[in-house]
Amino acid sequence: MVDWIPLDTPERLAFVVAASALSLNFVGVFATIAGRADYWPPGERDWRFYAQWTLAQTFSVFLLAVAVLDWNSLDLPRTPTLVAGLVLFVPGFVAALAAGRDLGSEETVGLTGELRTGGWYRYSRNPQYVAYLVATVGFALLANSALVSALCALYVSWWLLLPLAEEPWLREQYGEAYERYAASTPRFVGVRTFRRLSSDRRGSDSAT
Repeated sequence: MVDWIPLDTPERLAFVVAASALSLNFVGVFATIAGRADYWPPGERDWRFYAQWTLAQTFSVFLLAVAVLDWNSLDLPRTPTLVAGLVLFVPGFVAALAAGRDLGSEETVGLTGELRTGGWYRYSRNPQYVAYLVATVGFALLANSALVSALCALYVSWWLLLPLAEEPWLREQYGEAYERYAASTPRFVGVRTFRRLSSDRRGSDSAT
């Protein structure tokens, strides 16, 4: 990236650092998906956990730096992008935090724990990732920046790829229980998600 992005401004330098950090994590995830490594999830607090965590935090910090430095530099209508960004980012981020609470702090960072199938995980096997996808799109709209949009596009790919690396590990950890869960619950969002939401809503209405 250094070859084709001149590092003549702070925002471009921050962009390269953020993109490089996320790209290194991508290498680990791709290697896991290909069966060449066991990078993600780590399962325990070893070098993989700290490498992934450090790179993820580096990406987040420098993504925020790019947003601040390059804020509203893209020539898009400000009011619509601001409103749409808030509508997507705030609920998406709050939902991601709520889903993370249902999953548990250890499991959220890729450590061995319990198989969670209730709460938000009743409707999706990866509700945090769905919520972060929504929040990521919202953040790109809020920043209204070409550099931020490029980083957010990479980030969307990250959330889409993570389950492909996690699922073999989950099957190994939880066996038949996970197989039953995966067979009945969509990876992201599907028809069963809305059927269960509708069913739960009807049950809640009838209870009151």
